[in-house]
Amino acid sequence: MNIIINTASMIPIYEQIMETIKQKISTGELKEGDALPSVRALAKDLKISALTVKKAYDALEEEGFTATVHGKGSYVRAANKAAIREERLKEIEAELSRVIEKARLYELTAQELTELFQILMEA
Repeated sequence: MNIIINTASMIPIYEQIMETIKQKISTGELKEGDALPSVRALAKDLKISALTVKKAYDALEEEGFTATVHGKGSYVRAANKAAIREERLKEIEAELSRVIEKARLYELTAQELTELFQILMEA
């Protein structure tokens, strides 16, 4: 599995792993029943601590994206459409928040930003 982490990022490595796996699930690259790399294998591949990978896998399981079978590994669970939609909405919300911050910095009014948004939505 191709996971790229940015060690210079302010986002913790385990969260970067989680987000990459969630993205692969939401795009269908990872499907129900697909096995994730073992904790040790992914840690070795990414040159990070196995505890960091374990933390990411545990959080993914807690959120319902994966299931762990003792002695066999972690697998993608059936696509939880609501959870995937929520993840996508959070991602869009974060992007829109960045745009709004930039618009405020450039002193755009809410009306100007709304008009720009409507124009872009029509394209």
